[in-house]
Amino acid sequence: MADEEKVDFSYADADKHEFEMAELYSYTEEPDFATNQVCFEEAAKAHGFEKWTSLSRTEQMSFVVSVQDDLEVTEKERRIKAIQALLYLAQGVYGECRSREHMYEVSRECVLLYLELGLYTSLVQLLAMEVENSATALMALRKPAVSITDSKELRYILNILYIMVETSRTCDISRNASDPFSQKLLEAREIFKDELVQPIFGEDPLSVLLFTMVTRFCSGSAPHYPMKKVLLLLWKVVLLTLGGLHDLERCKNDVRESHGLPRLAEDMYTVCETMRPASPPASAADLIEHQVPRRSLRAGKRSSLDDSFALSPRGEEDDDLMDGLKSNSDEDSPPTPPRPATPTISHRTLPWKPKVRQKDLENFLDNTRQKFVGFEVKNDHNSLAGLPQPIHEGVKVLKNHLFISLSEVQIKREEEIAKNPLSKPETDVENSPPERLYHAMLSNLPQYMIALLKLLLAAAPTSKAKTESINILCDVLPDEMPTTVLQSMKLGIDVNRHKEIIVKAISGLLLLLLKHFKLNHIYQFEFTSQHLVFANCIPLVLKFFNQDIVAYVNAKNSIPALDFPENVLGEQPELTAENIESGDSHPHCWRNIYSCINLLRILNKLTKWKHSRTMMLVVFKSAPILKRALKVRHPMMQLYILKLLKMQTKYLGRQWRKSNMKTMSAIYQKVRHRLGDDWAYGNDMDARPWDFQAEECALRACVDRFNTRRYSSGGGLEPDFRPVDNNVLSLLGQKIELSPEFTHNYERWLHMEVFSRQVDWDQVMMR
Repeated sequence: MADEEKVDFSYADADKHEFEMAELYSYTEEPDFATNQVCFEEAAKAHGFEKWTSLSRTEQMSFVVSVQDDLEVTEKERRIKAIQALLYLAQGVYGECRSREHMYEVSRECVLLYLELGLYTSLVQLLAMEVENSATALMALRKPAVSITDSKELRYILNILYIMVETSRTCDISRNASDPFSQKLLEAREIFKDELVQPIFGEDPLSVLLFTMVTRFCSGSAPHYPMKKVLLLLWKVVLLTLGGLHDLERCKNDVRESHGLPRLAEDMYTVCETMRPASPPASAADLIEHQVPRRSLRAGKRSSLDDSFALSPRGEEDDDLMDGLKSNSDEDSPPTPPRPATPTISHRTLPWKPKVRQKDLENFLDNTRQKFVGFEVKNDHNSLAGLPQPIHEGVKVLKNHLFISLSEVQIKREEEIAKNPLSKPETDVENSPPERLYHAMLSNLPQYMIALLKLLLAAAPTSKAKTESINILCDVLPDEMPTTVLQSMKLGIDVNRHKEIIVKAISGLLLLLLKHFKLNHIYQFEFTSQHLVFANCIPLVLKFFNQDIVAYVNAKNSIPALDFPENVLGEQPELTAENIESGDSHPHCWRNIYSCINLLRILNKLTKWKHSRTMMLVVFKSAPILKRALKVRHPMMQLYILKLLKMQTKYLGRQWRKSNMKTMSAIYQKVRHRLGDDWAYGNDMDARPWDFQAEECALRACVDRFNTRRYSSGGGLEPDFRPVDNNVLSLLGQKIELSPEFTHNYERWLHMEVFSRQVDWDQVMMR
């Protein structure tokens, strides 16, 4: 079997700054760069200067303030020109720069200037006004085909906001922290993060406005919205305000310590960096091919030994050892080779420390007590009277590896509040960014999740083009369709690239929301994940992976000469079919690997410890799909695939386990062990498929009780335990908001409900 190439990929919250900036623009937007420059030069000429870089700081501020005033004029063309001039400055004044570094430096200075002058508020007001512009939406609905020109003003505003957010997010990367400019930008970033979570109009922050744009686009009421830019901005706003995944690991340890729990034993990202990728399972054709040369039987046995060593988490020392052990070629060996010395294999350990849940310890004690003593002792984990010595040692081992998660602590606290709502009320709710975001999203969260999954389905490479599906290409299709082969090739690559970026943004956004909500409160995570499951997220992700994943990971849907800022700096090379087809020089596509890992992590989040959802993996025949994805030789991606396979092996039957022993070995060596978990044999009582609907209903009842208690207007109490006002004067003095419809029809209501009804006052008095 030909070895697949090892994937060189480092997982992070996002790609490098220059690549993230380049992915904001489609290749169809190329003419806009020249238009932006012209708009700036006209404004500069009107203010009496030629070069932005030659101005002093004070002159730059006065120019931006004067252009900012033009954002509030009613004349649309003048307003759009002002937005384009500001966009040109935020992009780095590329007409006056000769290098990428200089351009990004100018861009950072302009972003700092915008933050200091409060341009964010003006831009968000413009965005909200454009979102509510029904005339533009009606015009787009009447057109047979929506194109990139229908979202011109929206695209410019979203571009500026994205540059501000992304530059603020990455301002401390690869820069000297003691630099005065960096200090100013860091201080401005903290203020900007507070502004991003503040309400814009009413009670909704920017993220909720962007979610509203997503739902309107998916409902068909606003087909002209540039969805790629909306999703990218939404993802980066959540990433900046809530924090990245590495920050989340540090926060998790702090929260655990505040609850009296020990810190986590390992850092998942560090362990994955030290792991080696496993060899993918052999296909049937490869097995037949290896069975043909009989004389290499002994070497074949050594090869299988090599594969088992290749699964080890060790690095270069194992490679040296394998070089000494591998001798599969008979021609290269001398006629009478001396017998090699037996290699000494250093002691190796499993990459993860085993864990035991409280529930597993309780089940073990209940079963052993029932077997040896004949009765159970509830909620007693210490007394071992009547149990043999080996059971004592087993309990000691289980207690040494006992792991109590934050989720268990939060669920236990919720149970206490439900039992004692008056004596143990919830008073310690921190007003953190995840808490505020969840509260703002709560009323429409199911619609947001459905809309994101609709877009993910439309952008998936396995989706068939249907007339009723959502048109996500409105911000990439030009007014006039291509007429030459070269233009068609360019548009085809642009469309594929556009879809890949949408998948990347949605997968990154969903994973961030799930992980932050889970850390903030387990029932926030469960509410979000349940609506994802109800919206068919599990089969959608499996459908995404039901393709040639190796080809998807190695896809080259990019044209480096047209990427920003190469398309605006220096001399532009002539585009030919050869340099369009060649793509970039990177062996793998970063965004596609990132999307695959994120989707696998989301699938793990949704199905972990949920037997009903694990059965969905089995019903949708996910095992062969996931096994094919193991061909991508990246340790982190393989780890999450093996986790998904491990949780369903008990349902797949003995024959599947027997014919997939290499996969079973990889699971044993790479995935964390749960002591007492019979994942390889299927003896677990919880694995029996009965009444899975009751499991989901019980979870939903707990989540609804949590949402009602914490987020309804009752001061954190259940509806039955809220204080009742029995004072008649107080009740009559309450101000009640009446709807305009009721006020208009008040006399009619009075006549129908009061005057025309006969009231038996004797009966009323008796009651």
